[in-house]
Amino acid sequence: MKIRTDVSKSYHAKSVEEQREAYDNWAARYEADLCAMGYRIPAMIAAVFVRYVPQGCFPILDAGCGGGIQAEPLAMLGYGPIVGIDLSDSMLEVASSKNFYSELKQATLGETLDFPDNYFGAVISSGTITPKHAPPHSFEELVRVTRADAPIIFSMRDDPLQEPEYPAMLGKLENEGKWESVFEGPGFHSMPYSEPEITHRIHVYKVR
Repeated sequence: MKIRTDVSKSYHAKSVEEQREAYDNWAARYEADLCAMGYRIPAMIAAVFVRYVPQGCFPILDAGCGGGIQAEPLAMLGYGPIVGIDLSDSMLEVASSKNFYSELKQATLGETLDFPDNYFGAVISSGTITPKHAPPHSFEELVRVTRADAPIIFSMRDDPLQEPEYPAMLGKLENEGKWESVFEGPGFHSMPYSEPEITHRIHVYKVR
């Protein structure tokens, strides 16, 4: 039996503005809904992060931070400062209330980010660069703002409904010498109590 949440509204948005509104309206219930769905991506990314990112590596970008569910375990372990960006101002308000981000900015992945080149020592993106959300070319900006030899750690769908442009962008950037793959985890059911047909993998790419 699937658990019904507001996740479908975010996937049926027809514009960036509709998607922002969907997440603004969902923000207060977002983490409770994700937990009810059995959302596993934050735990998986955190486990991979501590393997590939040493303490003292900063600043860290949480790209598509939502209310902070992904960065929270990293902050607990002493990683930081962590900068969060998200489409939704209401999500950023939730994240701000947790008091572990050094900076929070409203930003749209797929557009130019307001950070200098080679700025971040590590980047995470959890459940965000995915169909009906941030587009595949979002990775180009993440590479730009990340220092050479620093990791970008992210989730990517790994089921038949994944759009081919997303894995194609990973290969494109690797062929262009922008980054190299250093880890690709096995597929796992990321929302088993709500969307059991959806699977993800965790990837780590090192910027060149």
